[in-house]
Amino acid sequence: MSLEIKVPAVGESISEVTIGQWFKNDGDYVEMDEVICELESDKATFELTAEAAGVLKTSAKEGDTLEIGDVICTIDTNSTGDSASAEKASKSSKEESSSSNTGGVTGEVKEMVVPTVGESITEVTLATWLKNDGDYVELDEIIAEVDSDKATFELPAEANGILRHVAQEGDTLEIGGLICKIEVTEGGAPQGEPAPAAKESASASASASANETYATGHASPAAAKILAEKGIDPKEVNGTGKDGRVTKEDAEKAQKTAKPAAAKQESKPASKATEAEAPKTSGERNSRREKMTSLRRTIARRLVSVKNETAMLTTFNEVNMKPIMDIRKQYKDKFKEKHGVNLGFMSFFTKAVCVALQEWPAVNAQIDGNEIVYNDFCDISIAVSAPKGLVVPVIRNAEKLSFDEVEKEVVRLATKARDNKLSIEEMTGGTFTLTNGGIFGSMMSTPIINAPQSAILGMHNIVERPMAVNGEVKILPMMYLALSYDHRIIDGRESVSFLVRVKELLEDPTRLLFGV
Repeated sequence: MSLEIKVPAVGESISEVTIGQWFKNDGDYVEMDEVICELESDKATFELTAEAAGVLKTSAKEGDTLEIGDVICTIDTNSTGDSASAEKASKSSKEESSSSNTGGVTGEVKEMVVPTVGESITEVTLATWLKNDGDYVELDEIIAEVDSDKATFELPAEANGILRHVAQEGDTLEIGGLICKIEVTEGGAPQGEPAPAAKESASASASASANETYATGHASPAAAKILAEKGIDPKEVNGTGKDGRVTKEDAEKAQKTAKPAAAKQESKPASKATEAEAPKTSGERNSRREKMTSLRRTIARRLVSVKNETAMLTTFNEVNMKPIMDIRKQYKDKFKEKHGVNLGFMSFFTKAVCVALQEWPAVNAQIDGNEIVYNDFCDISIAVSAPKGLVVPVIRNAEKLSFDEVEKEVVRLATKARDNKLSIEEMTGGTFTLTNGGIFGSMMSTPIINAPQSAILGMHNIVERPMAVNGEVKILPMMYLALSYDHRIIDGRESVSFLVRVKELLEDPTRLLFGV
């Protein structure tokens, strides 16, 4: 049976893609879920995986532009994996045999530059070399990982040959910048210089080397960050991911093992005076220096830009959270039973700000040059602390969603953010932002506006405090709210009235049900 693989939908506003690179050749046998090519849109680069195992038949070439839904290739699923694998293994052994007799450097040098990885991305950081300088690499073999301010990309070799590093790990390169060179060879590794894989297999068992790939023992970006914070070398962690890759879960479970104590020779003090002058310290005094990631640099640049380019002010109020807490206590079990998701605070705040935004449209607007853009919809951005830094996914048309739909969308976006799987489409746009510092214990803060938006609402810790109610002192669960806003577009009356309206809706949540 021949299975057609079509260009998938990769974003609401994306209607066509370009084939950036084929990782598999026409006639190759591919496994299910194996990456076969790379697709480029005007916003990002995506990987296309095989939907079944079989023999690949390409229908388009590198550089071709296809519309969403067009056939990009077919997979003949009637071909058995065993015969295809045997044929591939036979071909590989013939190539190795041939390379040992005829392989050699051709004199051609292939210069590899940083590819275009998205319309708005102008530079990348070389995160990790997966192949060492001087290693023999094969065409399409992954040799490095590069980080942009939005995602991590793999860099495949563009020819067979000897790899020569030009850039070092941690270097920041512009799009089109030279990253490495490959001394092109014919027929495999040069004579007298076996490929690194051959050197390793000489000392390892055949079965072990057959299972190892470039991913073996290599940490994913999220795992690498966690291991770096723990001070653990990824090579010390047993990876459970595909091909032995170290996953985020592996990193979280990893524990630093004590290194064997090196034999220490106590040096004799030169004199009693020297010994007396030497300060005695207890505990370790280690420090380390790490290069900022592209995402962290972008966050820093945007925050400073907002502070410098907006007339930002913050107004405060406090909310009695007891009515919402009582409703949650009364209905949370039935809510979860019916909708399969917890009834959290975020749905109440999202619905409350949507009502207030429609009543005070300036808070939901933004400045574009000399014009003010007013939005009649509420795309609510939710600030989420992800492994690589702060990201702000967007809940589209939140004003039309029910409580359970808001909660499900919050869970979906937060999960993807923590797994570093958010798409660019899910992080762009937004007319107003919610940030909850209270989950970390924050009592009060002045959040910074998420440009080009004009306002952001900060939620904080819920603390029981004595409050005067109708002449009596009562202990109530109170939360401080902080609304930071751009005074160029939002006046004091609008900002204060907006926050008071949010307070009213939260302290009497039945208003949200009736829209009053």
